[in-house]
Amino acid sequence: FWDFLILFFCLPVVIFNEITKKRLLGDVSCRIVPFMEVSSLGVTTFSLCALGIDRFHAATSPQASTRPIEQCQSIIAKLAVIWVGSMTLSVPEILLWQLAQDTSPVSGVVTEYCTMKPSSNLPESIYSLVLTYQNARMWWYFGCYFCLPVLFTVSCQLVTRRIRGSDKKSECRGAKHGQCEGHLNCTIVALTVIYGLCTTPENVCNIVVAYMSPDVSKQTLDLLNLINQFFLFFKCSVTPVLLLCLCRPLGQAFMDCCCCCCEGCGPDITSSESSADSKLKTEMSSSIFFDKPRETPPPLLALGTPC
Repeated sequence: FWDFLILFFCLPVVIFNEITKKRLLGDVSCRIVPFMEVSSLGVTTFSLCALGIDRFHAATSPQASTRPIEQCQSIIAKLAVIWVGSMTLSVPEILLWQLAQDTSPVSGVVTEYCTMKPSSNLPESIYSLVLTYQNARMWWYFGCYFCLPVLFTVSCQLVTRRIRGSDKKSECRGAKHGQCEGHLNCTIVALTVIYGLCTTPENVCNIVVAYMSPDVSKQTLDLLNLINQFFLFFKCSVTPVLLLCLCRPLGQAFMDCCCCCCEGCGPDITSSESSADSKLKTEMSSSIFFDKPRETPPPLLALGTPC
């Protein structure tokens, strides 16, 4: 959902600015776009850490094959912590950026751009905190939004594989459950690889510009910033597709929802007997989710009837 917000709001603003040299929504977009982009990095980082912990618990659980499904309230609480924490850590981005204007010496056209400069109207204590964040922003990016998810995921995967390897020797798990766990681990590794590849250029550019090339022109910095933003948009586009392709239950549920919206998914008259049989099996299998049993069994269709 956060990837969708990035593509729906930030991508049109960036494209509009590159085409018209005017900032859509003015100073508001200069503050909101970096805030949402950094929040997206935080959401992805902490989500990968939470998924790594979940896989570790699944591997170390004494009854992993009969592990109950987590309740919806617990999942919502974890998501709330991830989202609120990511947005809280991104609040300095709102105070750090502001809109600036520049006049071209050749054409005389006034262009608008966003500059990283705290406003002098801020209170002195907040202004000093924002300046401290600006000075440490590069290493904060590199440590929290790159090293943390990559190292955390790699560590959890190594520990999980070691535990699963010892469990295979003792034959404590079934083959089907082990295959499912391995598939989920591969999904998390793939998400981490995509995230690492898309955030590496920005971290490399920040370090090179800060320490090796202090006299880089403004045009070069704008180009590097644009490339880094489109890497983020690429990550937001690929991650949902990758998740739907690798996580088969989620992908199948998504396709079923899309199929139900189509007109061609209605019941076929020639296959009504098989659909009735599958409906009967579905009702019998879904009855385990109810505490109270059905009072009357579902009617059975007689074979050979016109239905």
